[in-house]
Amino acid sequence: MIASTQTNAPISDHGDEPVVIVTARLKAAGLRITRPRLTILAAMLKLGQPASIEVIHEDLGRRGCDLVTVYRCMAVFEEIGIVRRSYLHNGTALFSLNVDDRPRYHVVSKTTKTVEALDIETTRELHAALLAIETLLLARGYTDVGHVAEFFGTAPAHPRQTNAVLPESAVR
Repeated sequence: MIASTQTNAPISDHGDEPVVIVTARLKAAGLRITRPRLTILAAMLKLGQPASIEVIHEDLGRRGCDLVTVYRCMAVFEEIGIVRRSYLHNGTALFSLNVDDRPRYHVVSKTTKTVEALDIETTRELHAALLAIETLLLARGYTDVGHVAEFFGTAPAHPRQTNAVLPESAVR
């Protein structure tokens, strides 16, 4: 656990709904709302895309906390479902906020580092198939079953939609 004083300082002055959801989840898990946790969550909201722990730490700048605290907070956030971990093709772990619990799957271009979300119908079909496998594993006696599905490929020359581009620093 993080040894820090509790704070009532908001992440932003805008009353962002993700902030309300995240702080409610922290409280429901019996965790304190600490300045480092709020600062890290603010950085993730500002980044607005999956990022490595190192990128999140860099974004914190002077107002931030040490790298070990970021690692510890991300472990706690992931454990209670506030963040979702994904991976680049080189194994770099990326973290993104998970405020609505909707399944999300995407494909990352190995060459351009663009991230394209899978369409809603494909996401539904994929999620249903993965849940069926999880159910089968539970029936076989496995416990605490989960999954990670990542897709990688070379982006087409003319993408169908505007894609998010991961910064070079995200692949460290």
